[in-house]
Amino acid sequence: MSTWEELGVWWLEEVADPSYRELVDPLLEALLTGGRSDGVVADLGSGNGRLMRRAEQLTGARVIGVELVEALARKSDRPVVVSRLPSIPFADMSLDGAYSVLVLEHIEDDREFFAETARVVRPGGFLIVIANHPIWTAPGSTPISDTDGEVLWRPGQYFDRGGSVEPAGTGEVLFFHRSMSELLNAASRAGWDLDVLIEKSNEKAEQGPEVPRLAGFRWRRRPFPEG
Repeated sequence: MSTWEELGVWWLEEVADPSYRELVDPLLEALLTGGRSDGVVADLGSGNGRLMRRAEQLTGARVIGVELVEALARKSDRPVVVSRLPSIPFADMSLDGAYSVLVLEHIEDDREFFAETARVVRPGGFLIVIANHPIWTAPGSTPISDTDGEVLWRPGQYFDRGGSVEPAGTGEVLFFHRSMSELLNAASRAGWDLDVLIEKSNEKAEQGPEVPRLAGFRWRRRPFPEG
């Protein structure tokens, strides 16, 4: 399995693809417009910092990145700390919000991710997550052709926690799968109240059924999380 240090070049090529920007960026902007803040917001998995300047414009906050790969962090023109998620190196309730883009599906412990973000974000603050939709990440999910030529979608092992290895340039990347209900329940138990959920299809797909490609979430931090 490739390390993220090895996948860094591939990832920069991915985010530079116009189709990525056309699909992902508008979704993040729509979610960030409901997250105004005069404080500090964290970009969790900030990569080369491409989204941080736009996030500052939309939120009015100072954005600090958290990135695993030091070589990518050095490419950012915004402040970035190096850390491996789900560990977030900030003090309790020190942030007004946090967001992550196409990161959660690469973190094995999603429960710890929600617990850590709830720890560092103040009550009333926001958490935004954009992830590959669970219908897309389920092991065995794929388009299939019916006997009459109609293209359908096979859901695979949607309700089972699991993972799949996918090609990434000359390497491989691991995707962790959780159903939508598991993600929402894990967030709720950690102290997050769902504010907005947006499911987005790949509108420019040339063929195949219209299934959700991305899921965008915005949560608000409850004053007193459930124990």
